[in-house]
Amino acid sequence: MRICNKGVRCWVLGVRCWVLGVRCWVLGVRCWVLGVGCCVLALIPFTAQAQVTLSGSIQTDMLIPQTDDAIGAVKEEDFQTNTYVDLHLGSKYVDAGARLEYLEHPLPGFESDFKGWGVPHFYVKGKLERAELTLGTFYEQFGSGFVLRSYEERSIGVDNSLLGAKLVLKPTDGLTIKALSGKQRRYWKWNKALVSGADVEADFGEWIPSLKKSDTHLTLGASWVNRYEQSDEEVFADATHKVNFPKFVNAWDVRLSFNKGPWSVLAEYAQKTADPSFANGYIFRRGSAAMISGSYSKKGLSILLQAKRSENMSFKSTTQTAKAIGTSSYINHLPAFTTEHTYDLAALYPYATQLADGEWAYQAEVGYNFKRNTALGGRYGMNVKLNYSYVRGIKRDFQGGQILNTLTGTTLLAGTDGYTTSFFGWGDHINYQDLNLQLSRRFSKAFRLQLMYMNQRYNALVIEGHGDMMHNNILVADAKYQFSPKVTLRGEAQYMFSDGPDGDWAFGLLELSLVPHWMITLSDEYNVGNHLHYYMAQLTFTTGAHNIMAGYGRTSEGFNCSGGVCRYIPSYRGFTLSYNYNF
Repeated sequence: MRICNKGVRCWVLGVRCWVLGVRCWVLGVRCWVLGVGCCVLALIPFTAQAQVTLSGSIQTDMLIPQTDDAIGAVKEEDFQTNTYVDLHLGSKYVDAGARLEYLEHPLPGFESDFKGWGVPHFYVKGKLERAELTLGTFYEQFGSGFVLRSYEERSIGVDNSLLGAKLVLKPTDGLTIKALSGKQRRYWKWNKALVSGADVEADFGEWIPSLKKSDTHLTLGASWVNRYEQSDEEVFADATHKVNFPKFVNAWDVRLSFNKGPWSVLAEYAQKTADPSFANGYIFRRGSAAMISGSYSKKGLSILLQAKRSENMSFKSTTQTAKAIGTSSYINHLPAFTTEHTYDLAALYPYATQLADGEWAYQAEVGYNFKRNTALGGRYGMNVKLNYSYVRGIKRDFQGGQILNTLTGTTLLAGTDGYTTSFFGWGDHINYQDLNLQLSRRFSKAFRLQLMYMNQRYNALVIEGHGDMMHNNILVADAKYQFSPKVTLRGEAQYMFSDGPDGDWAFGLLELSLVPHWMITLSDEYNVGNHLHYYMAQLTFTTGAHNIMAGYGRTSEGFNCSGGVCRYIPSYRGFTLSYNYNF
């Protein structure tokens, strides 16, 4: 068992001193970066050849909630809103920007720490021909995100930007070098851990004449990320031993991509050093992720094949249990390799990537366009797409003396490697399976029809932490008729046959578009098993860069997911108003 000890390697002391110096410097960035930005921007208009552009956006989503005992909706506040105002100034050599967020009364389903308001995003970026330096908050992704992905996704409440400095160099065509260091945002504070990293990506197609002549891109990339945190939290493996959190956690990633004509192949591998956390039961096992993805695409035909294996790859910028739950503080990201459906019932039970426990994930997709004036294509042609996704747990042989991990439901031994695995070993359970067939055909210039069948297996115990395996069969019909260039009517009819606890579901929608300004939408999601209607009426008005949508109705509880990251949304009823403006 790895426990506290007094032995420290000499070289670690040197690294630690350097990191502490960088850490102190980063703390000062927040204080002076705004002042520097204001000074620089004030000088720009007086520069003879300077041209400054202003852009930005306003997004506000509002809800006036009502209590509805039938669906379990509880009115906790009179008014709720998520509001964002972005401003960006750009010039030839300097860019700057900031974002105001008002989340003092957030919409339902966001974590408690999400509440607040302020200016958490601000930056100044200096630009030369082959170099960029950003000070302030920024987003970045290395490769597929296995070791680093800082991004914003408002619909699921994710904003894990870094506060510090980022340098991007392009010393020659085909070569990009990135280096960064900063603290990660967690709602209205920044976690105390220092996240640093570097990335190098080289496109050999720019250097080798034969590859460049044939328009072939062969790209090799490598990344390294380090998290430094001196944890003050005490976690006990048993009555006498305390878990000793490592101050340094390193992750690295290598990738190779090939693109030529219709062919594309990407292979990537990542590994993470010991990182005991609440998510993995405080074990010291290394984490890893491997992926291969190949595609072929030409006119009329597309093929996609993907496979991914991951284990113990939950990588956060904090070891504190109180901050380790939920969607915040993730340094990395693993794509789900499942279809993100847009139809209501097909998206009712989405998949969430199992970062801590690990998984084998596969996806295959074939799309084909039947040509016009053929037996299957008809007068206008027909598109057919078949997609299959399969996710399964990895085989893990646990060591003895286990303790319960209440987050994942697995039993592990804190302070040890926890378990052993074989690379190709499958676990005992299926996490998720999705087989869907989609057909799209235009029968006339005015009428288009889309059909979909979906067969789904959803392991609620793995994904949600409770329940059993669910089997769902979903049918969708989506028809659109254009009465005139300005009047279009679209309708959806969906039905889900389910053996889940809520039984079958039905969904209907009518959407009338009156170009160029108006759209009227009526929908009803009906839970057949519980005899509940989740009705919704919406009116949308668009003019220029302004979009306003007003509505009233019910929303059923469920999960909103993006890229395998999910947010739980409770049932609610009320008046909604959304406004979006881009300039």
